[in-house]
Amino acid sequence: MSDLRITEAFLYMDYLCFRALCCKGPPPARPEYDLVCIGLTGSGKTSLLSKLCSESPENVVSTTGFSIKAVPFQNAILNVKELGGADNIRKYWCRYYQGSQGVIFVLDSASSEDDLETARNELHSALQHPQLCTLPFLILANHQDKPAARSVQEVKKYFELEPLARGKRWILQPCSLEDVDALKDSFSQLINLLEEKDHEAVRM
Repeated sequence: MSDLRITEAFLYMDYLCFRALCCKGPPPARPEYDLVCIGLTGSGKTSLLSKLCSESPENVVSTTGFSIKAVPFQNAILNVKELGGADNIRKYWCRYYQGSQGVIFVLDSASSEDDLETARNELHSALQHPQLCTLPFLILANHQDKPAARSVQEVKKYFELEPLARGKRWILQPCSLEDVDALKDSFSQLINLLEEKDHEAVRM
């Protein structure tokens, strides 16, 4: 090969390296999903979302109406609309369901029997609501770090999830503020369900 050809080859390789390093376009935009987050007061919804957003726990105030947080992940951004869980607010939850692409339900796995029964009824109502029944659900059994916490198997049995949610997309995961990696993994599984639903919609 002549010196000219060798020089041209090196120049072309330099050009390709330059394009790869300096001329890359912007990274593809991460998909955004609009989610609704529900659960009784004291279940830990606000604290969990604040933890995912790396906010200081000292600044966490229980949600009385509703709030919206953009929770960033490597492959998606979750726009989470958190609804307050007080008795006088829960009856208005359904007004905020429209436009949701997924549901996060947080329950206190260490709560009293009465509160657990109320949470069970609210989850059953959400799973059967016309605007939510086809959406992916992430059910978080929170406060697993407390001595009175029920296991995931106990929660699944008590909430009758197997018969009620058969045929639906749902995940039941244990969580606590002490294990942020497990919390992030739960949300990653939810993102996978959201992506699957997107792909099914495209195929249709």
